[in-house]
Amino acid sequence: MSMPPSTGSRQAYAEVIGDPIAQSKSPLIHMFWIAQLGLDAHYRAQAVAPEALAQYLFERKGDANWRGCNVTMPHKQAVLPLLDRLDPTAEKIGAVNTVVRSDDGVLTGYNTDVVGFLEPLRDELSGHHLFRMTRVIGTGGAARAIVAGLAGEGFTIVLAGRDPEKAARLLEELGGPTEHFNPPLSHFAEATDFAFDDREQCLDLVVNASPLGMAGQPPLAFAISHAPPGSIVYDIVTDPIDTVLLEQARAAGFRTIDGLAMLIGQAAEAFELFFDAAPPRDFDQELRERLLA
Repeated sequence: MSMPPSTGSRQAYAEVIGDPIAQSKSPLIHMFWIAQLGLDAHYRAQAVAPEALAQYLFERKGDANWRGCNVTMPHKQAVLPLLDRLDPTAEKIGAVNTVVRSDDGVLTGYNTDVVGFLEPLRDELSGHHLFRMTRVIGTGGAARAIVAGLAGEGFTIVLAGRDPEKAARLLEELGGPTEHFNPPLSHFAEATDFAFDDREQCLDLVVNASPLGMAGQPPLAFAISHAPPGSIVYDIVTDPIDTVLLEQARAAGFRTIDGLAMLIGQAAEAFELFFDAAPPRDFDQELRERLLA
């Protein structure tokens, strides 16, 4: 197991863990905010293989300088039984993306993906709609957070994944009392000439909550004709940041939201948990430019 960063024996630090982890943009985000605030702290990426996860947490639990870690694939669910406490949101979702060490060494799991995902939608969500509907692709840890967040905002959810039965179980767990739907992923691959109802006073979302379309992953087969008029198309993939789905959506006249919006939003919530300081969000545009450089 690797040693803590040698940036000062008493310096507070946090990490992002995953396998693989080299592609993570979290260190750039957190170090940008640390520099803006002038904090004596550090944030880095740490590769942790699945079989090393328990040992990693055991070692870091005893390090008073370690404030916690962000958790990415494939550990978001595997980390649950290794923690002392779960925040209610993380417990409900069944996935953790942030672990925080308290002064007494207690490890608490949080899920900041919900807040991060919903942040760029807040203006729309503050309005009144007669009907809210979302088409979501994916059934992994990020999708669990997104489904829980959208269910809490009153959406009817159409959830498509490779395994429709897994999607059905996810909706049963997290979808709330509203009737939801779980078509096979192939349903969205072919173009449709479906005549959508009048979408006045409706809020429609299309969300890619899967790795499909990410560099090194299979493409996402989604015919944009499945998006109702006036939809917002949101892709949480960050590599590439401008995915094929977003390109198709823009070409069809839809508003789009890219993965950096959720990435920065969830990181902001985690940053405050780690360092007890609000990140300087006035610099988000500069941060985005650095992430895209």
